[in-house]
Amino acid sequence: MLSLTAMGATPTIQRGLTVCCSDAFPSFLPKQVHHIKDSSARKLAARIERLPVSFGEDCVMSSCVKPLVHRETSPVVLLHGFDSSCLEWRYTYPLLEEAGLQTWAVDVLGWGFSDLERLPSCIVASKRDHLFQLWKSYIKKPMVLVGPSLGAAVAIDFATSYPEAVERLVLIDASVYTEGTENQPTLSKMLAYFGAFILKSFPLRFYVNFLCFFTDIPLSTKLDWTNIGRLHCLFPWWEDALVDFMMSGMYNVSAQIEQVKQRTLIIWGEEDQIISNKLGVVRLHSELPNAVIRQISDCGHIPHVERPSSVAKLILEFVQEANYKEVEYTSQL
Repeated sequence: MLSLTAMGATPTIQRGLTVCCSDAFPSFLPKQVHHIKDSSARKLAARIERLPVSFGEDCVMSSCVKPLVHRETSPVVLLHGFDSSCLEWRYTYPLLEEAGLQTWAVDVLGWGFSDLERLPSCIVASKRDHLFQLWKSYIKKPMVLVGPSLGAAVAIDFATSYPEAVERLVLIDASVYTEGTENQPTLSKMLAYFGAFILKSFPLRFYVNFLCFFTDIPLSTKLDWTNIGRLHCLFPWWEDALVDFMMSGMYNVSAQIEQVKQRTLIIWGEEDQIISNKLGVVRLHSELPNAVIRQISDCGHIPHVERPSSVAKLILEFVQEANYKEVEYTSQL
């Protein structure tokens, strides 16, 4: 069993920039993946697969990282934040796997590394349906669904729509009180595409690294993390998929929070400069019917990158709590 450091401690995972020449990347990844130096990102990228997922009239070769071993315990399914990819989990995923958890890292429809050449709808309803069909086809068991930042809104929307698919929720620095927008007029598409152009730019992505992390990170690491964070943006369909989502109104789940029935773990970085931890400590915790909150000291908006050992420890304990209660219940029968 993996030994994980206590919350707030320096992560034990190494974030070296040594290139491992033996990495064999899937051919569908953008060629710029070879320029990434982070060994953890390279190892996880080498494991990305595409699985066929049919939903509605569409079939998408959908990107994810599958568990190496299937176990009897509840699968842990990791989502990612707004306009990101499964590579967000490059440090925490191997810790969860080493701890014995059956772990998936799934790209939300419209982002990540799925094949969207025949572009499907990427609105909220499509993202929800796509995730359900992926779960129904491959995961097939009630899961512990983990959503960081906007991924928390994805998780809440999914859990309230398909409660049979979700055993427990983990919400990390949750972006769930953004009200989104109503359907935008056609003329605003030009503005949406301009926004996508800015969002893709290296300077903006680099600046976001200063906002998201509390720890002082070396410049070389920030540059590499910027390349990791925008790798999926290099697909030719990325702009169209993002604009489709933006024009649809995006996520608005504030009214769904009180409908969540699953036991929920809220994780929050105490030094989050993107979303105040007061939202998690006070509002979200009070509105979720069955939730517990854990804060991580000296940590910003993306704890699973900045404090992977702490996040892995909390998720592991949360899953073990569920397993213990199941064993306890069975022993009483």
